[in-house]
Amino acid sequence: MLNIKNTKCECGHQNAVGTVLCESCGKPLNETEKSNEPLEMRYDGVARRSQKKNPNPIDRVWNFFSSVKIAIYLIVITLVTSMLGTIYPQESSFINNFNPAVYYEESYGLPGKIYYLLGLSHTYESWWFITLLVMIGTSLVICSLDRVLPLYRALNKQQIRKHLDFILRQKTVYKAKLDADAEEWVEAYGKQLKRKGYKVHRDGTALLAEKNRFSRWGPYINHIGLILFLLAILARSIPGWQMDSYVTVPDGDTVHITGTPYYLKSEKFTVEFYEDDELPDSLKGQNRAKLFKTSAVLYTCTSNCGDPLQEPVLEELKRHEIIVNEPLVYKGLKLYQFDFDLTPRLNAVHPTLFNKETGEAYGSFDLPMKEAALHHEVGPYTLDLVANYMEFALDSNGKPTTLSRDPIAPAFVFSIKGPGLDPEGEPYIYFPMQKDKVRFAQDVINGKLAEKLEIRVDGMENVNFSEATTFLNVRIDKAVPYLWIGAFFSMLGLLMGSYWQHRRIWLRVDDGELALGAYTNKNWYGMRADVAAALKQMGTEIDPKLLDNGGNKG
Repeated sequence: MLNIKNTKCECGHQNAVGTVLCESCGKPLNETEKSNEPLEMRYDGVARRSQKKNPNPIDRVWNFFSSVKIAIYLIVITLVTSMLGTIYPQESSFINNFNPAVYYEESYGLPGKIYYLLGLSHTYESWWFITLLVMIGTSLVICSLDRVLPLYRALNKQQIRKHLDFILRQKTVYKAKLDADAEEWVEAYGKQLKRKGYKVHRDGTALLAEKNRFSRWGPYINHIGLILFLLAILARSIPGWQMDSYVTVPDGDTVHITGTPYYLKSEKFTVEFYEDDELPDSLKGQNRAKLFKTSAVLYTCTSNCGDPLQEPVLEELKRHEIIVNEPLVYKGLKLYQFDFDLTPRLNAVHPTLFNKETGEAYGSFDLPMKEAALHHEVGPYTLDLVANYMEFALDSNGKPTTLSRDPIAPAFVFSIKGPGLDPEGEPYIYFPMQKDKVRFAQDVINGKLAEKLEIRVDGMENVNFSEATTFLNVRIDKAVPYLWIGAFFSMLGLLMGSYWQHRRIWLRVDDGELALGAYTNKNWYGMRADVAAALKQMGTEIDPKLLDNGGNKG
């Protein structure tokens, strides 16, 4: 459509600049168009902001996002980047604390390293992916506003007696000489259209029949659904709205679920295995789990939360036996049974600080493998926990690191202060497991301090092992209800726009001459059939194909 400068229409209505068809009578305002061509009826010829002549900078931004072509480009780019994000696992899916810079190269070679360097290992949390989603949402909003407002204005201002040129330049047209009384014929024809579900409005010998106008709003309701869907996805970046992590719970232990005020205790882990006679021959002799479940108790912290020097005060919230596909659910928190390990694991030790020269024992303290206290007073000495490694290892630069969150090779680094030591404290690394002391040469690392002091466990009664460890998947997704709401509106809009069509019929009789025009946004065969069927009831039988513009002219 051309941007033209309009004057007041001959019907007296003042149209906005850029309007192609008069908003009131429908007269074509662009006299340079060929008079025998069907009218462009999109938005009934009402001007849109994106068609504004001499746009300012804000209009240019509006024009960019109102373009359907731009919206399609954005959607295609987003789909492609989404697919790239599925080539290798995302960092957020790791159960263990792998170093992604090392993991991708070691697991997938050079392609994995390139994948990580390009930032594709955290595609869905990246700023550029979120920016694409925001741009798609902005495009949906502006595309909708740019079209729905002119459409509403056009449909709300419909005049019953339309300009003759408007009627005769529709795609479905009928023109004939009437011998009957004009008003009686128009009234009778209107009754026939009412039987087909049309709402009929009359103005003397002029008529407007319309049905299924609501279907025109289908695409915009679909857009509302998509916008809600995108907002729900973006809301997942709000702290506390979305979580997909894992928690390891040794049997009988209570652990904190990171990022929440909740604690979880595994009172008893149970696993049942298939007997050999229950397995096929190819699997006989293998331990195949038939059922594994965790008798869990969920707590919330009421006081001393996050205080490493005091035990948290917990209040029980819910008990549940967690099995596969039957999670513990509490106020949006879901705990799924993920895996288990029957290997005994070190849970806690009760070590003693000794004077290595005299053999004197200064005292003992409790040292759980996870969430150990940061400060201990043992005789005349104080031990401040500086670092805690669950699976101690040395990286390529010789610096301490941990390979996982499970206490497979635990190590604790203390700063010890007391008689004969540096007032600022001296570092001391402690390996609770004897094999790790030997493997990593604990005494060599501690140097001269190892000649004075030693932390060790005397007797297995001071060592606590868990018989089993259960792995639970922790999920929180507060955006899910809004995703369903968005999906509902999107489907509703698709149904409205797909299964119903907006149909309109205009006619007027002037000096015994009948002029009829009809328009629909889709399904022209049905539109022609409605017009032809109503004419047949009036005694005029006509082939619907002849109603196409250029057909019967009387």
